[in-house]
Parts: sequence; C-alpha cells; structure tokens
Amino acid sequence: MRLRRWLFVGFLVVPIVEIVLFYYLGSAIGIWPTIAIVVATAVIGSYFVSQQGRFVWERIKMSLAQGEMPIASVVHGAMILVAGALLLTPGFLTDFVGFALLVPGVREAIRQWYLRRYTAGWVISK
Repeated sequence: MRLRRWLFVGFLVVPIVEIVLFYYLGSAIGIWPTIAIVVATAVIGSYFVSQQGRFVWERIKMSLAQGEMPIASVVHGAMILVAGALLLTPGFLTDFVGFALLVPGVREAIRQWYLRRYTAGWVISK
C-alpha cells in the first residue's frame, strides 16, 4: 500500500479507535481515573524514553569512538523518538505502541523485518 494511503488510514482510524477506547474505559471506571491513567502513562513513558534515549546515545558515542558506524543504534534512537511522541499523545492505542517500541527486542525485530523486506535484491559494493 502506498504511503499516502497508510497515512490516510492512520489519521482516520487511530483517532476513532482512541475515542472508542476512551468512551468504553471512561464508562467502565469513570472519567477521572481514565484521565489519571492517561497522565500516568505520559509521565512514566517520558521517564523510560529519557532512560532508553540516554542508553542509545552512549552506544552511538562509543561506536563512533571506535570508528564504527552506529547504524543500528541510530535506528533504535529514531524508534525511541517515535515512542516518545506516541506516549505523549493522549490515547491507549498510541500508548501501547509507544511502550512496545521501548522494548529493545521489539525495536530489533522491527529493524530486522525492515532490513529483510526492503534490502532484498540490493547489491552493495565497496
């Protein structure tokens, strides 16, 4: 599917899903506990994003000091940045995806999937 279609679906479907989740959770536990959960996930998420970001930044600096290209670490850093944006966005679906991106194994699995999918058939020469 083309990028434009994915963006359209994302900007249309994600807010609708978030509104439905807010409605059902708010109906089940009340508005104030729902708001408290949203605020708590933003606070907890920002702490973990900061912690993971510092760790990846140190790995990037260490790789550069050893004369290596920190490609994997930069990709992990980009995913942590996306996780931070998702965790600061109010919603439960975005929080779920944001917290998932903070797990190093999930990030590495996404990176490996992307490499397999988009580098098939490439010939790289020095």
